[in-house]
Amino acid sequence: MITCVVHYTIDPGQIGAFERFAREWMRLVAKHGGVHHGYFLPAEGASDRAEALFSFESLAAYERYRSRFGSDPEFVAADKIRDESGCVLRYDRTFMRPLLPD
Repeated sequence: MITCVVHYTIDPGQIGAFERFAREWMRLVAKHGGVHHGYFLPAEGASDRAEALFSFESLAAYERYRSRFGSDPEFVAADKIRDESGCVLRYDRTFMRPLLPD
C-alpha cells in the first residue's frame, strides 16, 4: 500500500471553494480504486494549511489513477474549482507507507 499525503497552502477566504474541491477529489479517488482518508482543514492555529491523505494498493495503481489528470472530464472539472476560485495557493505531495497495528 502507498499513501499520498498532500500538504496544501490555501486561501482562508476561499474555504468553501476548497471544501467543494476536496469533496470532488474524495469521490474521484474512491471511484478510481483508492481509499481517501479525508481532508484535514484548519480549526485552530494556522488558517492557511490543509492536508489530505489517500491510499492506493500500489504505486502502479496510483499511476493509473494519475494518468487521468488533464484528460478525464471529471478530473478537469474538479481542478477547475481550484483554478477558478484560487482556493489552493500551493501544494506538494509526499508518498508514505503506513505502519498499521497488527
